[in-house]
Amino acid sequence: MKTDLLLDPFGARWTHMRDAAVTAEAEGFDGVWTYDHLAGSVHNTSMVLECWTTLTAIAASVPRITIGSMVLNVANRDPGTLAVMAATLQEVSGGRLLLGIGAGGGRETPYAAEQEALGRTVEPDPIRRAAVEQTAGLLREVWSGERDGVSGFLQPDPAPPIIIGAFGPLMAVIAGHAGDGINIPGMHGTREVLLATAREAHRAAARTSDAFVATASASLTPEWVRRDSAYRRELESIGVDRLVLFARPRDLSAIRQAGRMLRGEDG
Repeated sequence: MKTDLLLDPFGARWTHMRDAAVTAEAEGFDGVWTYDHLAGSVHNTSMVLECWTTLTAIAASVPRITIGSMVLNVANRDPGTLAVMAATLQEVSGGRLLLGIGAGGGRETPYAAEQEALGRTVEPDPIRRAAVEQTAGLLREVWSGERDGVSGFLQPDPAPPIIIGAFGPLMAVIAGHAGDGINIPGMHGTREVLLATAREAHRAAARTSDAFVATASASLTPEWVRRDSAYRRELESIGVDRLVLFARPRDLSAIRQAGRMLRGEDG
């Protein structure tokens, strides 16, 4: 199981994100991810960096490890344009992108405010779920290089895996049917059910590839970092491929300490 960091962009400047990504690579982490939000106030901060611009800059700053979006709200970008953006970042990064997408927060969440402030309607859950599935399909169509008689769309080589965020069984089905992977909460009691549901839907979809990437999110604490911990063994036992640990980019000392734990150098 690979170990990645999720760099929190709320209240962070680019220099913090860059230094954290460089440190993560130096400490032996396998990848870095970041959130997709538009207004810092939804997490009680003064600002937040935009996900895609930040990921692109990180890709140019760290040459080896995986980069990922955790996860892109499909309402934030036109799906066709996102397909070309993702194909471009896959080329810029040398094939290191994991494209996380999701339905975004519902009307009852704090995240609705940033959408409404920009003139967008936060749709009910079924409509937002359908938009995720439609986006995944359109991404692949554009990545084929031609759509509706128009050719010359950039074809990513390889196509980045589409990782769909899922906190419930309906999104888990969509992740399996339309995606190449799923992100689940590492501590959630239903994590095994969500992963099994997604894998069954993936098998039923009978797409050309059997590969399915399972990622789980957790905190940057010893029970999740140490390779011999029971927490990690439980995730490995259900087939999680990547553990993504939340990190504050300003706290480089915590990232370095976690790197030592990961390598078994903390005594």
